Amino acid sequence: MKNIKQYLDLTFWKFILVGIINTLVGTTVMFVAYNLCHLNYWVSSASNYVVGSIVSYFLNKYFTFQDKKKSWRQVGIFVVNITICYLLAYGLAKPMVSWILSSENKVVQDNLSMLVGMGAFVVFNYLGQRLFVFKTSR
Repeated sequence: MKNIKQYLDLTFWKFILVGIINTLVGTTVMFVAYNLCHLNYWVSSASNYVVGSIVSYFLNKYFTFQDKKKSWRQVGIFVVNITICYLLAYGLAKPMVSWILSSENKVVQDNLSMLVGMGAFVVFNYLGQRLFVFKTSR
């Protein structure tokens, strides 16, 4: 239980706050791209993470993890983390939702897949940033 508590500290709550801001920005971009601009599922969800990742990087770096060092290596690790989390979350969400809602139309499936993918992404991303990108000293 002690291990879980060390991850549910003030840093965790700051990450959640940044995630809410990031989610509002990214979700708006994603649903506008898909429903108003009629871009496909992958382009719409990826645009969410391009925009959202930029917001996330700067807010998490300076606010959540208070990391002042400048490092291109850190940016690279962040990009790899985001990419892996995106591919895992959305790669799992789309087939899972399509299988569960096989009788629904494609637009409903894709919109729900994007929401499920966002939830999975948050979990993967928090662990990735905390453990690999902005290593916090304990």
